[in-house]
Amino acid sequence: QFKGSALHGSDFSGADLTGSTFKASDVREANFDGANLTDCSLSALDLGKASFNKTILVRTNFSKSGLDGAKFSGVRLTDVTLTMTDLRKTIFEGCLFDGVDFKYSDLSGQCFDGQTFVGVKFDKAALTEVSFKGATLKNVSFLSGFTLSKKYYRAIKSICFDGATMDKLTFAALKGMEANLSKVTVI
Repeated sequence: QFKGSALHGSDFSGADLTGSTFKASDVREANFDGANLTDCSLSALDLGKASFNKTILVRTNFSKSGLDGAKFSGVRLTDVTLTMTDLRKTIFEGCLFDGVDFKYSDLSGQCFDGQTFVGVKFDKAALTEVSFKGATLKNVSFLSGFTLSKKYYRAIKSICFDGATMDKLTFAALKGMEANLSKVTVI
């Protein structure tokens, strides 16, 4: 367990950190490349510019953490929860999101182009100007925290789905929220 720890620049690459807890710590610029973070809890952390290249993320919980400039590349996020986390400046490249929950997270302006989403929940997340160009979406949920307000409809309309592929259920839900799906392929 790492609580109130100064871990700035730490190298956890290749480490097995299964079941570890990181709380209220400075973990900026840490290297988690190839590390196993299965069943880990990471809360109230500064993970700015941390590296997660081919990191194993299964049932990992990120909560109230800063991920500015953090980079997730070649990662399969399985049943990961990102709660109340600012992800506007987080970098995702070549990721597969399987059962991920972005509850109350800010994804405004995020680029998810060409990535895959299966069983993902964007419920109660800020989604203004998000891009899903060429992405694959299957069984993905976009629900607002409250009644569907004009502000939420505007956010959904601002999402770019050009060239995306999605299942009929996801397509129907987004169409009902008036998303621009003119360049989407339904599977």
